[in-house]
Amino acid sequence: MRMGVVGLRQGLHMARWAKRIGIEVVAGCDVDPATARNAGAQLPTLTLVAHWRDLLHQDLDAVLLTNDFDSHAPLAITFLEHGVHVLSETAACVDAREGAELLATAQASTATYSFAENYVLHPHTRLLRTLAQEGTLGEIDLIEADYLHAMAPRTVQDLIGDPGHWRGRIAPSAYCTHSLSPILAITEALPVQVTAFTVHTASPRQASVMAVRLSTGALALTRNGFLQGEPDSHWSRISVHGTRAAAEAGRSLGESAWSVRVRHPGWARADGHTREDEHIAPPVLVDDVAVERGQEGTVLVLQGLRATVEEGAPPPVGVREAVAASLVGVAGARSLEEGSIPVPVPLPWT
Repeated sequence: MRMGVVGLRQGLHMARWAKRIGIEVVAGCDVDPATARNAGAQLPTLTLVAHWRDLLHQDLDAVLLTNDFDSHAPLAITFLEHGVHVLSETAACVDAREGAELLATAQASTATYSFAENYVLHPHTRLLRTLAQEGTLGEIDLIEADYLHAMAPRTVQDLIGDPGHWRGRIAPSAYCTHSLSPILAITEALPVQVTAFTVHTASPRQASVMAVRLSTGALALTRNGFLQGEPDSHWSRISVHGTRAAAEAGRSLGESAWSVRVRHPGWARADGHTREDEHIAPPVLVDDVAVERGQEGTVLVLQGLRATVEEGAPPPVGVREAVAASLVGVAGARSLEEGSIPVPVPLPWT
């Protein structure tokens, strides 16, 4: 399997993992020449091209898109139109029109669209998804997920206040896919309506909280952006309140941050006693060596892409889920602009 890469910062990190699992990374590009040269030095077999369109002439099976957060859909659409499988990181689209075009193109293409949503495949998300599917939690009433970075205030302002950086131009609600995608995977629901709030009026771009009504009737709460107290589990924490049990990813340090604790109330158990269990996901292995917990999601995303291209397996996270998660951020931005009013999620298939 031959893969190209657009964007050689995060793309270089993912390309290294791709090579380790047997994907041939053959070509790449970056708008910054120094970044491209660095990637070429670290991956000597990589053919560097000047522009992403040049990758269309490289005989690729797939392309990995890790370019700017809000610039993926036009590239994804072009590669899909040329029969190249797409693995796209971060936001799938910036508005409903773009989401509808991406969806229609993916459905018409001979190739597939995969969302590089590694947070769906992190250890604690996989555990919670299994517990939900097994019925251990009952019907989910409330689910909460964080995607938070704890940084010094000056560092945060340098990022979100820089108009030349994509973080300086996106809405505070936009980068919600790492919190929404696990929620949608665990609940097997779609987002219906969003009400968004900035965390503090003194710094409205720093962080957002969104209340998302799901198609199951449950409520989801997401916290996104820059707040102190980021968890060890790769900036991600999830908790679930079901009708039969409550579950939460660990807040502790190290390995325990990836575990899930489930509290079963006495009335739901045959012996009448409240019980709490801890669940730990088995490790992901590459060449018989355990992958670092924080990298398991990335490895499984890439393995999923390979299975999709070579075996025809469905993508771990497909185009509908990608568009749905991304459009929550779009609806959230409108909610913020209009005084935190409830806004319907503009899903293109409803």
